[in-house]
Amino acid sequence: MTAGHAHDGPLIPVEQYRSAILAAITPLPPASMALADAEGCVLAEDVTAAISLPSFDNSGMDGYAVQAKDTISSSERAPTTLQVTSEIAAGDTGAYQISPGTASKIMTGARMPDGADAVVQVEWTDGGTDQVRVYHSVEPGNAVRYAGGDAVEGETLLSAGVRMRPMQIAVAASAGRRAVQVRPRPRVVVLSTGNELTEPGTPLIPGQIWDSNSYMLAAAAREAGALARRRSGVPDDPAGMLPALEEQLDGADLLITTGGVSMGGEHDVVKAALQELGTVAFRKVAMQPGMPQGFGTIGEKRVPIFTLPGNPVSAYVSFQLFVRPAIGALQGAGDLALPSTRATLTSGVRSPAGRRSYLRGVLDGDQVTPLSGQGSHQIAALGRANALIVVPEAETRLLEGNPVEVLVLP
Repeated sequence: MTAGHAHDGPLIPVEQYRSAILAAITPLPPASMALADAEGCVLAEDVTAAISLPSFDNSGMDGYAVQAKDTISSSERAPTTLQVTSEIAAGDTGAYQISPGTASKIMTGARMPDGADAVVQVEWTDGGTDQVRVYHSVEPGNAVRYAGGDAVEGETLLSAGVRMRPMQIAVAASAGRRAVQVRPRPRVVVLSTGNELTEPGTPLIPGQIWDSNSYMLAAAAREAGALARRRSGVPDDPAGMLPALEEQLDGADLLITTGGVSMGGEHDVVKAALQELGTVAFRKVAMQPGMPQGFGTIGEKRVPIFTLPGNPVSAYVSFQLFVRPAIGALQGAGDLALPSTRATLTSGVRSPAGRRSYLRGVLDGDQVTPLSGQGSHQIAALGRANALIVVPEAETRLLEGNPVEVLVLP
């Protein structure tokens, strides 16, 4: 993305801006991480089966391991009686064997005894200990989990690029992996600027507001899989702002600022500070809310930085459209874009010409209801929304009953 010193030029489309951001992101280098800590990271290697899974034939049910031919005439009226010669629990490593006319009592997951080719589930027997009466015939293979039935030795179980969620953690553990090569969770630092901001819980004086943006954006980054923290007390002047940013570089993979980037304001401290670097472009994106945007890299490590608008709804929408995919790109994954669906409007909406609107709404099944209070400063409605209604640039008005694209919020 070309650096700039103001919000110059025409409005640029949302997709063009997002593509430029993603093109500038370099994925984090892989690192070995203990499996217990890998949840949320993105796999940077294939995980293969070191041995076949399962590695031995075992019982799929509690019951009796038998030779299926011994049960061929079994019925409720004429049960077959078999001698019980052993009892095998899951984890028992002993060697067991049955012969015609005998059975082994067996637990789910226990290794099948030699000579057995089926399991009669306990519900089809009288549950005997010395002898067991079998009331139902079984075919060979009944309730047996065969070695390699899940995966064979050398088979790829997980491919590089998959996010390590609980299911993937389980697969890697079943393959015997104590550690895996992953791209770690990005470290995100959020900085809020503005003399009007004060910490929640402190008394307000006229002209001040409680800082909600930094809390919101840090939480959104964590929700997207990052490790996020806030930087409070950022100086509200260009001379102090740049050192405050630079001191975060060693511990950050991505920086987010909010506020101080409006078009032509006298107190746009973020823009004034970053203009000295010449590596951050400030653009006007054809969207509402969130038209003033800034993105670039700073420091020797070229840490990505997003300068988001100060209005809370603008900041939140901007995060979901631009920062969230960038967090995924840092991990070499493209799975963080908001899911999209189609729904029918329950009431009409308006939108400015030439801009794509993202209106807060409540999605319920195949219908979406726009919320009242769509101003970019009106945060109360944001707390009730579970979706963003997308109004295309060419549309200035959509009526009740019109189909629309809807982005589902996390």
